Amino acid sequence: MKYFPCLLCLALLFAVTSAGAEEQAPEITMDPSGYRASQPEFIEAPDFVPDLVPGPAEPRPQYPLNRIVAIVNNDVILSSELDDAMNKIIKQLSEKGTPIPEHATLIKQVLERLVVDSLQLQIATDNGITVNDSMLNSEIQDLARENGVSLTEFRDILERDGYSYAAFREDLRRQLIISQVRRQMVASRIKVTDQEVDNLLAMLKASGKSDIEYHLGHILISIPEAASPEEIQAAEQRANMILGQLRNGMNFSETATAESDGQTALEGGDIGWRSIGQIPSLFLDSVKTMQVGDLSDLIRSSSGFHIIKILGKRGDERHMVEQTRARHILLKTDAVSTDEDVQIRIQQLEIRLRGGEDFATLARANSQDTLSAAKGGDLGWLNKGDTVPEFEETLEDLAPGEISQPVKTMFGWHLVQVQERRTHDSTEDYERTQVKNLIRSRKYDEELALWLRRLRDESYVEYRIEEL
Repeated sequence: MKYFPCLLCLALLFAVTSAGAEEQAPEITMDPSGYRASQPEFIEAPDFVPDLVPGPAEPRPQYPLNRIVAIVNNDVILSSELDDAMNKIIKQLSEKGTPIPEHATLIKQVLERLVVDSLQLQIATDNGITVNDSMLNSEIQDLARENGVSLTEFRDILERDGYSYAAFREDLRRQLIISQVRRQMVASRIKVTDQEVDNLLAMLKASGKSDIEYHLGHILISIPEAASPEEIQAAEQRANMILGQLRNGMNFSETATAESDGQTALEGGDIGWRSIGQIPSLFLDSVKTMQVGDLSDLIRSSSGFHIIKILGKRGDERHMVEQTRARHILLKTDAVSTDEDVQIRIQQLEIRLRGGEDFATLARANSQDTLSAAKGGDLGWLNKGDTVPEFEETLEDLAPGEISQPVKTMFGWHLVQVQERRTHDSTEDYERTQVKNLIRSRKYDEELALWLRRLRDESYVEYRIEEL
């Protein structure tokens, strides 16, 4: 019974605490719209433990309630969401060394971004656009792989840098949903014609613009101002001697460091990557005719004698791809033929092919791929990625002239034959693809800006924050 007084004290303390909490509970008012009042209300921290030491009463701390800072159609943005977004932006700007805008300006920018994101997420909800956990996990695994770390290491890095992994997942989910909305509402409507590609290619060629860049090494043997003929001759002889040593295998970087009077001598004469427009006109004619590893002849200028070496070149690479020419016979299931029926028929065709019957003849008579059937099943030259994975794996396993066993894809059952393989120069196709992507990207940026502005203008947005 010696513990009874203590238990009684605890019971009395609990009763006092509960009573105090009920007396201090504030009444939360609602505005006519049904939302909480935009002004923050405060509650006093309850006295859970009575003062054990007599003394002057200290003011109790006050805690603001989470409040609405914006109404966006059928959604609301809370002050906690704004605070989180502000903190993330400030952290990102600080890490980049970017000056942080004034507080009021930053609040307006961040809140406007939250408003536009909310509008797009509402469109996603209305159209059933979602990103499930499987899709999200796959995206995170790709991010980890791109950064060269495991998923566990990726999570540890996030949390070490102050990011909650759970919050990161949900932020990424929202961004993926928004990307799907933009793809459906904007990107899917953009078309690029062959004529547009031809016009831009012609314009780029006519303007002489080029993506070629040169990595240049430079050695300068200088001559003084108002140099005498003897000084010029001595400098030229020295430059010719150095050029001869370089052509006999002397290391360019070491020679530049030891002999050059140029500003980049201590960097081994390396003046970095330069586009055509950035190369001094004095060197341009020589550079255009040189290949990687070539040394120029002596180039004379008022400052002395120059030697140029092409250390690297990029932007004019030929794009070589491996291609496979193949043909196939396709049989599909339908209302009459079950998958088992089709499998039996394709096996019968395989037996006939292996018995010596002509592939093209059987393809014309039996294949349900009408486009290729008319050409004896010929699919033409295929690049990697042109076909579905199961079909492509089959192609990779076949030698030229070999016929596959029946293979099933989303289209039906196939018999495949590889006819030949080649390494193809697809530079022209690559350039057209690059230009097409450039046009598409430009159109997308323009259309997205217009769509977002129209979406914002046609929506009901009410700010409930004093700073704006």
